[in-house]
This record gives sequence, structure tokens and C-alpha cells, in this order.
Amino acid sequence: MKSLKTDCRFFRGTVPCAPHKKQGVHCTEADGSACPHYERIGKEILIIKLGAIGDVIRTTPLLRKLKSVYPDARIWWLTLTPEILPAAVDEPMRFSLESTLYLASRPFDLLLNLDKDREACALAEQITAREKKGYRLRDGIVVPAAPEAEAKYLTGIFDDVGKANTISYPAEIFGICGFTFQGERYLLDPPPPPPASWKLNRRKRIVGLNTGCGARWTSRLWADKNWIALARTLKRKGYEVVLLGGEQEHAKNLKIARAASVKYFGHGPLRQFLSLIDQCDLVVTGVTMAMHITIGLGKKIVLINNIFNRHEFELYGLGTIVEPEKQCTCYFRPVCVNPEYRCMEHLTVRQLVHACDEVCAA
Repeated sequence: MKSLKTDCRFFRGTVPCAPHKKQGVHCTEADGSACPHYERIGKEILIIKLGAIGDVIRTTPLLRKLKSVYPDARIWWLTLTPEILPAAVDEPMRFSLESTLYLASRPFDLLLNLDKDREACALAEQITAREKKGYRLRDGIVVPAAPEAEAKYLTGIFDDVGKANTISYPAEIFGICGFTFQGERYLLDPPPPPPASWKLNRRKRIVGLNTGCGARWTSRLWADKNWIALARTLKRKGYEVVLLGGEQEHAKNLKIARAASVKYFGHGPLRQFLSLIDQCDLVVTGVTMAMHITIGLGKKIVLINNIFNRHEFELYGLGTIVEPEKQCTCYFRPVCVNPEYRCMEHLTVRQLVHACDEVCAA
């Protein structure tokens, strides 16, 4: 037992490690020599970011910084969607009873809980770590774990503070973790190749139209007639148009595809959705998972925004933000409550066509 290198990156404890399975090596060989694959782990770092897939993706720039500052660290990440995590995460973990039991029973050097959800903060409270940043529980209430999180904490409590914020989300989370954001990009693994059945005219600029915004967020909906008009106009101008969306948008996209005579390949697994976005030169989308995938894949983007603070979005010079010509008065509300007008009725096809032309020409 003394000869076991339990601090090695490859040591599993419950099953043989990968180097042993491939080459039959031991931590310490019979002649006393050490395994040539031994890699001592430095810090043990746990990220808790359960959230929506888009929130997870827009947190991945932090991995670049952590790998730079702590090159020998082992990075763990607890999330509801580990399948979206890049290979830079050493230990991707799905949020489950089994995972939380294990994590609460082992020590970490650094815990970064970037979720204000009560279950995430409750777990952060139970985990042993030499240093904790982000959020935790105190007397059953979510509070900052360290002073660096206080500013971001307040933007979620007071709307006026949230509206006044001028710092992007990546810059905020870097600050929470004690770093300075220097333009670090999202980190996504390359998607799989597209199916042969996807017939796209690659001699044209391919524009993806992501037509959904989630069933809960009806304040962000743009009328089907507008998507049809946008698709028709872009096609007439020489673009190859393809519709993007998930199961919730299937009926809508079938309708738009028929009315505008544009491409729609249906919906499928997450990796297939990434692959489709990867075929696009430009994506027109609201604030959704598709937005973050587009940015992560380095594609050009026209972002539709109405209810959120535009300063929170980091586009990395890939595109532009388009908002309704009449100001939205329903800040961060899932349902429009303005009795005078719906701002999304004042987002015009002309605005988006102009934005597509400008971004593609840049």
C-alpha cells in the first residue's frame, strides 16, 4: 500500500488506471523504479456551476485562467450537464446524490461555487475546502463566500443595481475568483462532423436562425411572421438560411421553413446541435444556449436582446447586439407586463437584415 501513488493524476482507487491497463505498469515496479507516467497533482479545485447549458458554457473561460495559474491542478466540475464540459476538466461530474455524497466526503484546496441556487450553496457549505469563493449558505440564506462576490450578489437582489452594471459576465466571475479578465475565450471541444444528409450550399454565406427562447421566457418571443420575413429576405439577398432549435421549436421551424423555403434539419442530441451551428458562418439568436455555443465555436453572431443588461454579454468582437426600437420596460421578466406595448413588436426585420450584412462584411 505504501508504494501506491495516490496523488497521481491517473490513480483511480477503485479500478486500474489507464497506464496500467495499456502497459501493465505499477506505481512502483518490482525493481523499485517509479512509473514513467506518474503525474503528481498540485491543487484540487472544484467548480460548482449547475445551471443551464449556456451558463455553463459562458463560465468555461475560467478554465483557461485556472490552467495557467495552477498548471498541475486537478479540476473538478459539478453540473447538471457534464456532456458540455471540455476535456480540460479532469473530473466532470453530474449533479446527483452519488456525486454530492462523494464531494462532501473529500477535501479540496479551492472551491469555486458560482451558482446562487440554494442546493449549490448548501453543498458548498458542506464541502471541506481550504479556500471558498463565490456563494455559500449562512443560516439558510445564500450569501457571498468572500468579499469579491458581493458586487455580483447585489445585482441579483436589486434591479436598479443590475441595470447599472457595466461589467460582462466573464469579467464578473473572474473577479469573484480573484482574477482579472483579459479576454479569455470560451472553451468548447470540437463538435462531431455533420451528417451527410445535411445539404448546405457552402458557396454562400450560411446564416443560422435560432428562433426559440424557451417556453418560460415569452417576453423575448419574436412573432413567427417576422422570422419568416427575415428568412425570406436573407435568402433573397443570397444567403443560405438554415433554421436552428430544439424540440420546443420544432413546429415553429417547420412552419417557417415551409413559408420561407429555407433549410431545416429537425432537432436532435446536443452534440448534433453543436455540429449544425459549426456549419454556420453567422447565427442570429436571442439570449439562449445557442448564443453561447455560437460564441464558443467562434462564429459570427447577431444577438437579439430586450430584457437583459446588454453589458453582461461578451461577444469577443464576433458580432453585434440588436434591441427593439422601443425600449424594453420588463427588465429580467419572463412575461411582458407593459400595458402600453410589447417591445419585441418594435424589433424590425430591417434592423436584423442590416446587422447581418454588417457583421458578415466585417
